Amino acid sequence: MENLFRLADQDQGFFQRKWTLVNGPVIVGAGPSGLATAACLREQGVPFVVLERAECIASLWQKRTYDRLKLHLPKQFCQLPKMPFPEDFPEYPTKRQFIEYLESYAKHFDINPKFNECVQSARYDETSGFWRVKTVVTSGSNRTEFEYICRWLVVATGENAERVVPDIEGLAEFGGEIIHACDYKSGEKFQGKKVLVVGCGNSGMEVSLDLCNHNASPSMVVRSSVHVLPREIFGKSTYELAFFMLKWLPIWLIDKLMLILTWLLLGNVEKYGLKRPSIGPLELKNTQGKTPVLDIGALEKIKSGDINVVPGIKRFSRGEVELLNGEKLDIDSVILATGYRSNVPSWLQEGEFFSKNGFPKAPFPNGWKGNGGLYAVGFTRRGLSGASSDAMSIAKDIGMVWKQETKQHKKRTIACHRRCISQF
Repeated sequence: MENLFRLADQDQGFFQRKWTLVNGPVIVGAGPSGLATAACLREQGVPFVVLERAECIASLWQKRTYDRLKLHLPKQFCQLPKMPFPEDFPEYPTKRQFIEYLESYAKHFDINPKFNECVQSARYDETSGFWRVKTVVTSGSNRTEFEYICRWLVVATGENAERVVPDIEGLAEFGGEIIHACDYKSGEKFQGKKVLVVGCGNSGMEVSLDLCNHNASPSMVVRSSVHVLPREIFGKSTYELAFFMLKWLPIWLIDKLMLILTWLLLGNVEKYGLKRPSIGPLELKNTQGKTPVLDIGALEKIKSGDINVVPGIKRFSRGEVELLNGEKLDIDSVILATGYRSNVPSWLQEGEFFSKNGFPKAPFPNGWKGNGGLYAVGFTRRGLSGASSDAMSIAKDIGMVWKQETKQHKKRTIACHRRCISQF
């Protein structure tokens, strides 16, 4: 405690600072990763505080996903620890069903994040042994600064915290509507329009399919190679089949088997402009984090010509785009399905555990624990199952220290923290 007051005394000057001593970890982010960690800590009897910059849990799912979205993997691979999906949910739950599940999850484990609280910085104070997490709370037009002082910091902001908008020549001169896929909801308003979809991952494929279903004319930019796999093989989830085979076979052999089965079911997709990478889908996912596309109908639209596959972009001009092959297309709108990135480097003042791209330097399964009480969850590039694995490891690690030092039992589960107003 003496160290804590020494820490507070380091802030000199004539201003009012509100600070909170958290009796347990601070979790930054109230998405699935943060909720999973909080639930596992609750089971361990460890109090916590969850900070969330938006006004709701799982803001990525609630605010930045399109209406037709469903989970790409069967629900048993997407459920969070300690609470399965309802039995009456379909194998691939819809966006709305998944949000309902997360809301029920938070209620079941009594997780009450502090909303509209955006972390500005977090740094470890070696003198005191505490983390200092500075936030800005927004309430209407009012902005208030707070500082949380805690022993453990859990980074749960995830892989998709910020949109990626590429710098493409002439894009500002295009003149038509330009949106990122995170702002796309439905193809309804694009009916009858020529739309350029930049990106051919799962989002790019699904947005293009949805545009087709709403009588738009999408052209999808495929700049590099991509693995397109069937979502199911002989009635079984492709992911489930690969997961099962991993118990018995090496990755290189599974990749060969998966590509043979894919060729039998989908045919040669390269003749439609979808060139496959030289590295197999599982190996590519493990080494570079690139997720294969699980086809749910876009490929048939590509084969029929309803989705026009085009090469990379050279430049935009007023109302048109010039491609790398010299072809020019008249287009009305542009949708950037160009992905997301981590925002950790913008606020976490730490250089040993996280790399410059905002991901832990240590690969899975060792990227969940750093030094000085720093943890990361949801950065495995293995979806919700990876986040769940990290959450359980983090809670077990913190819980072990908590029980040793406090000798408390699981009956104490409410975060005990003190909010003070100090004049320095």
